[in-house]
Amino acid sequence: MRKILLDENEMPKYWYNILPDLPEPLPPPLHPVTKEPVKPEDLEPIFPKALIKQEMSNERWIKIPEEVRDVYALWRPTPLIRAVRLEKALKTPARIYFKYEGASPPGSHKPNTAVAQAYYNAKEGIERLTTETGAGQWGSALCFATKLFDLKCTVYMVKVSYYQKPYRRVLMETWGGEVIPSPSDRTEVGRKILEKDPDNPGSLGIAISEAIEDAVKHENTNYSLGSVLNHVLLHQTIIGLEAKKQLESIGEKPDVIVGCVGGGSNFAGLCYPFIKDAQKDGIKIIAVEPKACPTLTEGAYKYDYGDTAGLTPLLKMFTLGHDFIPPPIHAGGLRYHGDAPTLCLLVKHGIIEPRAVRQIPTFEAGVMFARTEGIVPAPETNHAIRVVIDEAIKAREEGEEKVILFNFSGHGLLDLKAYDDFLYGRLQDT
Repeated sequence: MRKILLDENEMPKYWYNILPDLPEPLPPPLHPVTKEPVKPEDLEPIFPKALIKQEMSNERWIKIPEEVRDVYALWRPTPLIRAVRLEKALKTPARIYFKYEGASPPGSHKPNTAVAQAYYNAKEGIERLTTETGAGQWGSALCFATKLFDLKCTVYMVKVSYYQKPYRRVLMETWGGEVIPSPSDRTEVGRKILEKDPDNPGSLGIAISEAIEDAVKHENTNYSLGSVLNHVLLHQTIIGLEAKKQLESIGEKPDVIVGCVGGGSNFAGLCYPFIKDAQKDGIKIIAVEPKACPTLTEGAYKYDYGDTAGLTPLLKMFTLGHDFIPPPIHAGGLRYHGDAPTLCLLVKHGIIEPRAVRQIPTFEAGVMFARTEGIVPAPETNHAIRVVIDEAIKAREEGEEKVILFNFSGHGLLDLKAYDDFLYGRLQDT
């Protein structure tokens, strides 16, 4: 069976919270000024109470509001697809399945949390959300979600991506969002950075600082984050919960699970519902990041700020330093200096294996996928596909039948400039 579908009434009714199932308690976030563990009231200037409660909850299952499920039904459940033509091209005995999150209106997994965050903010009377975005997938998802709940949205887009990916900006503006290249002259943080370096290409850390400053200085405005924090990863677990049902319906179990990692949301969304099975059944779970921003493979495991200006709480994570400016690779969603603390803890315990890959091999993988399966992947997704192909070749060489599952986190139809650069030899292997 090539495409495995679920009925709308089979969509999960609860999100999965990994906190009670971690191998050790998660080190608490620390207040950026006092360096004491963060209290719920410390987060109220930028987050609604419902999300703060989810962030700190130890409940394993958290109910998805009906209003959120109603919006999810625009595209969920998403299909689980067997990549039969890719398998044939690789001559592999492995069976490759991908969860197709490119089916959402913005074209990625990001609306799974954007819709939830917009809903909770609207319910508490917030009128505007600010956020950052790299490649534009998160920014477009939040603009889509805020429009559905009658909120305004201001997006600080990493400057290099703002110019690399103009149609992401157009998509955000079509849904009513205001998009500002970051660093900008709209905030004190942005102005200080531009004074020192007028040509600064930007980073997610800088864009986060600008978005938080904007939110704190304006009434009825909150900040919304697209990855890293637990409530964000929690909302994404609908991906893995659906995938488990779909695989069970055809009698399959994964031997290898793969996802790309920037902050960790799409990866956690697919993988976290399988973590307990992985420890019991020996499933290999691989987190793939760019060699140009090798947080999990080369970063230090320590407390660090989530943004450049030091406005966020300090998080215990693998980090390259909050002032790290990554090279301007096309996978803008993976250019973040840190990672989700829950993911980092699982890497530290060896439950998740991190790998770093270079830019050109990822595009080679993406083109091969497009030429066999017909779907053009986002540059971020190409990182996962690179390792999936590597694992499938390994299965061929070892003569092993394996089931490989990966998250197709988003399509690349608004990233064709990157493919143009690759196809005509202009892409650099940073």
